[in-house]
Amino acid sequence: MPQNHRPFLHRFSPSTVGIAAAVVTVLIWTSFILIARASADPARAPTLTPFDIAFCRIAGAAMILLPWGAWLVRRDRLRGMASASWLGLSPLPMHVTLVTGFFGGLLYATLVYSGFAYAPALHASVLLPGSLPLWTALLAWWLLRERITRGRLIGLALIVGGDVLVGGASLLRAFDGGQVWLGDLLFMAGAMSWASYSVLARHYGFDAVRTTIGITTFAALTYLPAYLLLALSGAVSSRLFQAPWGDLLFQATFQGWGSVVVSGITFTQMIRHFGPVRSTMVTALVPGLSALGAVLLLGEPLRWNLGAGLALVTGGIVFGVLAQAQPRLATGGLHESAGA
Repeated sequence: MPQNHRPFLHRFSPSTVGIAAAVVTVLIWTSFILIARASADPARAPTLTPFDIAFCRIAGAAMILLPWGAWLVRRDRLRGMASASWLGLSPLPMHVTLVTGFFGGLLYATLVYSGFAYAPALHASVLLPGSLPLWTALLAWWLLRERITRGRLIGLALIVGGDVLVGGASLLRAFDGGQVWLGDLLFMAGAMSWASYSVLARHYGFDAVRTTIGITTFAALTYLPAYLLLALSGAVSSRLFQAPWGDLLFQATFQGWGSVVVSGITFTQMIRHFGPVRSTMVTALVPGLSALGAVLLLGEPLRWNLGAGLALVTGGIVFGVLAQAQPRLATGGLHESAGA
């Protein structure tokens, strides 16, 4: 095949593609925390409510993923593949679409964006990526009967210590009338919701593209019409119809196209090149980078308990990944779902 007719990505070495995918993934995940806080922080006079931002996220992702899903379903049927689908849009069976879509598409978005209305980005930097490995390990142990090794248990203990330093301090301030603890609980609940989706996706064994399309299909067909109706009737407080078009377009583009579609693809590409263990170590950069961005860009104070919690969580993630890697390397097995 002539050089100028090769697919775009094939013009670059696998190493270049893998590194680029890692950079894009970390950049989007870090920016997600900073932009979500800046967009929902009551002190910054936000133009959209947290549920409005969730609406934009789902609508933006649906613009790309619903046609993609319909194309996949149609292609499968033309090829004589008897794979089940939901409404001709989700390339997953109905029961898989409903359960993964509830946790990964609907519940995660509403919980996390609501959390940013109460707690600063520094708290999210620790509690969102910090709680995720904890909940994932516990749910995988409960539902998939995966054994938690001693090394991984030490890593999880460090993560719990970091979460307690951050969330415990805000919970103590609740007696003084503070509401940051509400955001912390919402962050941890959001991480648990995403961990539930990850474990379920691994259990059902579908690839990352199909599961991402599936969860977006469920969220789009349930949340978008219901929330729009509630907003039009005045049953919920919404600023969708008063916000500038530029704000709506930005949120739909970044939260939907960037956080859901682009980072989903780049994370999968990173897994293919680096493997799940090294990929998880790369994403362990997100807590530190987002915390640094919160201090430099949002002006949030880095108190001692936040710094210590950040160090424990980051160390716990890295320690747990290294402990998990040893038996895999010994057996030559590095095959793991991207959602692990």
